[in-house]
Amino acid sequence: MDSLGPLAPIRIGNSRIDQPPLAFGGSWYMPYAAPSDADKDRLAAMQAAFDAGVRHFDTGAGYGKGHSEDLYSRFIRERRDQLFIASKADPADSTTDAMYAQVEGSLRRLGVDRIDLYYIHWPRTGRDMRPVMEGLERGRAEGKLGAVGVSNFSVAEMQQVGEVGTIDAHQLGYNLLWRYAEDDVIPYCMAHGIKVIGYSSLAHGILTGRFGLDHGLPPGDQRHTILPFRPDLWPTVHAGVERLKAVAAETGRPLAHLAIRWVLSRPGIEMALIGGRTARQVEEATGALAGDVDPSVLERLTDISDDIVRHIPNAGNLFGRVG
Repeated sequence: MDSLGPLAPIRIGNSRIDQPPLAFGGSWYMPYAAPSDADKDRLAAMQAAFDAGVRHFDTGAGYGKGHSEDLYSRFIRERRDQLFIASKADPADSTTDAMYAQVEGSLRRLGVDRIDLYYIHWPRTGRDMRPVMEGLERGRAEGKLGAVGVSNFSVAEMQQVGEVGTIDAHQLGYNLLWRYAEDDVIPYCMAHGIKVIGYSSLAHGILTGRFGLDHGLPPGDQRHTILPFRPDLWPTVHAGVERLKAVAAETGRPLAHLAIRWVLSRPGIEMALIGGRTARQVEEATGALAGDVDPSVLERLTDISDDIVRHIPNAGNLFGRVG
């Protein structure tokens, strides 16, 4: 795993697998998407991540209505003992049986008898989520889950489910444009030994620096729902990204590399999720961990980020989603 650089490996829960602080996320099949002949590219992307040293592979029951997990099963088959597999679910019914049924469905689609980490994907505003957590703890007690996590939870929501179970990991949106978790969620996780795994490290592609003032997203593109792309916010976000790009140009490294390294330099962040629809995209992202980055460069990125995020309202999550 030397190709992923010098950053210290981590372990989650009772896993025996040392993992570089970079994970591959398979959220490219969103709930409304259908399986397609692009599966070949997706499998090649996973292989590129594995070849680069990535061992943590993350998916979800809702991605492509289960197709993402089905596709993962084809990748997992010959290398299960070398991988840390994470998945997640968001049952419509906040009951123990409903969540346990989701776990069973994921096990079946993934073709495994144990999932290393399973998350409650989203909290449900105003609902008691303790029964959902009990469904995961039932799976853990039966040896079907190695670790249990939550995603997109507030401190109060973590405290609620923590009454009936142990949270091993929290997956949350975190990047140079979105940092509200710093206020209370990340400090809470640090104080309680909860591993924080950041998704959207590149802000759904914004931090690659490839978008112009007219971002040109086609109608129906899922990224229209991402808060920084909101029409009234985009000009400010774009201007800030141009400043970030200037810093990257001085270092001779892509902004995407610096954005990932910045995430991993932040207090409490253990791992960053990357994605990619092709092997080339994944190879470009995993290159982020090569070499050293001067701390002064990361400080400059933080200063620019401070200017950007104060213009972005705290809508609870990157999607402005209300559960």
